[in-house]
Amino acid sequence: MNPALLIALAAIALYIVTATRLGLSMSHGQFRLAEHPPGGSLAIGLAAVILHAVFLYQGIIESDGLNLGFFNTLSLLGWVIALVLVIGALFEPVLSLAVVMFPGAALSLILMMIFPTHNVIAFEGGWPMKFHVLSSVLAYSLFALAAVQVILLAIQDRALRGHKAGGFIRSLPPLQTMEALLFQMIALGFVILSLSLLTGAIYITDMFAQHLVHKTVLSIISWLVFAILLWGRWKFGWRSRKAFAWTMGGFIVLGLAYPVTKFILEIILNR
Repeated sequence: MNPALLIALAAIALYIVTATRLGLSMSHGQFRLAEHPPGGSLAIGLAAVILHAVFLYQGIIESDGLNLGFFNTLSLLGWVIALVLVIGALFEPVLSLAVVMFPGAALSLILMMIFPTHNVIAFEGGWPMKFHVLSSVLAYSLFALAAVQVILLAIQDRALRGHKAGGFIRSLPPLQTMEALLFQMIALGFVILSLSLLTGAIYITDMFAQHLVHKTVLSIISWLVFAILLWGRWKFGWRSRKAFAWTMGGFIVLGLAYPVTKFILEIILNR
């Protein structure tokens, strides 16, 4: 069997094992993520991230640039999200997000294996172009984590209001900690998205010819949504339902700007 295929399959298996271990432990209320981060699951997740990185290197790095075809980019996004999650779990109680994000990373690997795509980016724009791509991927990954975090926060808030804090809810950090982590993710993602938009403006020469109109407009709208959310949090102390609505709205618009637009242009329109 192809060694690259074995690496990908191993990464997929480890992602699933980690998510399953965490999900079962949380459902039974066996640990509280804020107090006892499960080191075994974290180690398995880290191994999955490393193997995923090896497979991505073999599939994306080419002599004349990076092969950022749609499914390659999707897998890259899945890897960055998993990497940020593993690193973040060393310092903050965010490993609960892996129950959703690790299967997502595994799925991105499966799609990359089944549907190979080829779209080489030569990075002729120099460092601004490289930084733009990197910051765009990182910003989207942080907002994806924030979207899952705000969903967990909404579930936790509803359960506590209804006095139904079962095993899963008991495994989550306190509501205030979950909320603080959410806005930390959003604030960091907002800064990185701002840098992405600034560096993107440097290398854009013809927005229409480069098929960047939709991406640019939607990215700016998403930036405005998150700017309003952060302002509302600072000025009025927005939380709970308002945080959920604005976070999901900004993430959906950003999704339309990046993966959805790329899918339409590359897969459907073949540009």
